[in-house]
Amino acid sequence: MLKTISPEEAVKVIKDHNRIYIQAAAAAPQILIDAMTARHEELKNVEVSHLHIEGKTPYADPKYKSSFHVNSFFLGKNVRHTLKSGNGSYTPVFLSELPTLFKRNIIPLNVALIQTSVPDKHGYCSLGVSVEATLAAIENADHVIAQINPQMPRTHGDGIIHVSELDSLVEHDSPIHEHLISTPNEVETKIGNFIANLIEDGSTLQMGIGNIPNAVLSSLTNHKNLGLHTEMFSDGVIDLILKDVINGNNKGINPGRAMATFLMGSKRLYDYVDDNPFVEMRASDFTNDVAIIRKNPKMVAINSAIEIDLTGQVCADSIGTKMYSGVGGQMDFIRGASLSEGGKAFIALPSQTNKGVSRIVPFLKNGAGVVTTRSHVHYVVTEYGVANLFGKTIKQRIHSLVNIAHPDHRERLEREFFEGIK
Repeated sequence: MLKTISPEEAVKVIKDHNRIYIQAAAAAPQILIDAMTARHEELKNVEVSHLHIEGKTPYADPKYKSSFHVNSFFLGKNVRHTLKSGNGSYTPVFLSELPTLFKRNIIPLNVALIQTSVPDKHGYCSLGVSVEATLAAIENADHVIAQINPQMPRTHGDGIIHVSELDSLVEHDSPIHEHLISTPNEVETKIGNFIANLIEDGSTLQMGIGNIPNAVLSSLTNHKNLGLHTEMFSDGVIDLILKDVINGNNKGINPGRAMATFLMGSKRLYDYVDDNPFVEMRASDFTNDVAIIRKNPKMVAINSAIEIDLTGQVCADSIGTKMYSGVGGQMDFIRGASLSEGGKAFIALPSQTNKGVSRIVPFLKNGAGVVTTRSHVHYVVTEYGVANLFGKTIKQRIHSLVNIAHPDHRERLEREFFEGIK
């Protein structure tokens, strides 16, 4: 029988000046987060580090800034305010390299807060819907506190750990955070169709969460023998798997299986992956390793951007100087797909914002970060078409990108670029 303690007792191990790592995305253990935050009057200068996490982040409230400082490896809406409020920082890092920061003690960890499935009869738990850098955190943190949750799916792959590796156990039965996607609009559907038409049978897919990836998936129902090797996936892939469109038969890495490092979606997704050997969860230094990704023939990477300039520089993590998200795995997969035999790397974005501002620009905003360089970019897709920039001169790139910009902005974009470089 498991020896468990209360969340309040478990988090007493956290001391002043400690660094905490919280398991990412839908696996964030809310009961432990709340118990830690409740100790704010007792704690000083505790660094809380994580990728994007779903759910509430009470420790990120500026009123607790003397107790907690947030160090984000990928900014979500629930902690984005901390940079302006002064109780948060952003550490740029490829998702493929985040485990290395822990393994090499570049970012030492005192405590890891994680969430697992119930142990099986042999004492093994599963990290469920999020492995990413959590394995490295478990192996290198001084103390690991686990929320044992009967509702956490038991997934196959790297995220199987023995209960003896966990220092404190807290039993708490609660639903896994759900992330529901809306129906793609007309613009997103057009972009999805353009990309789907360029995906060949036998390709392996990387795509994230959102309406454009879902629009692509909905256009792939007549494809054959697709694979899935991705950072994350959501509900959109389930029907394609059930229809044998996605079967992994042609993959170069773990053929016959789908691979991801974290999952976010509805309860349907979590029920589908539970004890499903078709889905293999691996650490992000494996899933996002360029040398691994490129071994999949016809690898297809689909990523987004905030804006792209006329030379092909992609800003995906900031709006000017304001940090918005993070580097994540975009470059890992853009490069891996580009190096794959027959691979294709896409940057997909609507031509303009909801306010009518062009997202194809003559020059990136002052202070904007370049996540994907102009030399790495191949395909750029908007609702007006596809521009293949690979092997193109700067002048050819300008022409190609202007042609897929919104018609209201095309003449101005070209004029402002050439006026700006005089």
